[in-house]
Amino acid sequence: MDNAIYTTLTRQSGLMHEMRTVANNIANVSTTGFRREGVIFSEYLSGLEGNEPSLSMARAHGRLIDRSQGGLTQTGGTFDFAIEGEGFFMIETPQGNQLTRAGSFVPSAEGELLTPDGYRLLDSGGTPVAIPSGATSVALAADGTLSNNGQPIAQVGVYLPTDPNELRHVGGTRFTAEAGAEPVEGAVLMQGFLEDSNVDPITEIARMIEVQRAYEMGQAFLEREDERMRGVIQTLAR
Repeated sequence: MDNAIYTTLTRQSGLMHEMRTVANNIANVSTTGFRREGVIFSEYLSGLEGNEPSLSMARAHGRLIDRSQGGLTQTGGTFDFAIEGEGFFMIETPQGNQLTRAGSFVPSAEGELLTPDGYRLLDSGGTPVAIPSGATSVALAADGTLSNNGQPIAQVGVYLPTDPNELRHVGGTRFTAEAGAEPVEGAVLMQGFLEDSNVDPITEIARMIEVQRAYEMGQAFLEREDERMRGVIQTLAR
C-alpha cells in the first residue's frame, strides 16, 4: 500500500476517535460534575527499508481532561455538595477508590452518604462519611466539616491527584488517579449547590464541524488515491 495511504488512514482513525470524544462531551453537557475531554495527538515515526526516509503518521494516543471549574447551581439540598476550586470527592467503589466532582449524595439506611450509583463518600481520612440516626440539622462548613446542631460529626474529604497527568476517566463522572491522591488543604465546599458540566456546547459543536471537514478531506484523498492506483493497474494490464 502507498505510504500516503498509510499516513492518511492513521489520521482518519485519530479523527474518528476525536469525533467520538466530542460527541460524548456534547451528550454530557447537562451532566452534573462532568469534565470535558480532548484528544492528544502525537507523531508516530516508522522506519522504511533501504535509504527511504521514515514514515510520519498521526496517533491519537490519549485523552486530556479539562479540570476547569463548572458553573454552580443552587439546589438547596442538604446533601448536595459542590467544590469551589481544585479537588475531587473521593468515593469507594468495587474497583477501588475513585474521584468525582458530582456532589449529589443521599443517606443510606445506615446513615452513610452514597452517590446515586450507591458508592460511599469518604472523609479526609478515607473512612465512609456517616450521618447519625436522628440528625435533624446537618450543616456543611466551607472546610468540609459536617455538623448536626452545631456538633461536628465528620469532615468531607477533598482530594487532588498526586500527578494530575495520571488522572484517568473510568466512566460517567468518575476518575482514577494512577499515582494516588492526597487530601487538599484549604479546599472550599458549598452546601445546597451542585457543579454543572464544564462543557461549552458552542465550542464543542464548532470542533465537531472542524473534525468532520478534516475527515471528509481525508476520505476524498483516499478515494482519489484508489482511483489513481486502479488506473495504474489497468494500464499495466493492457
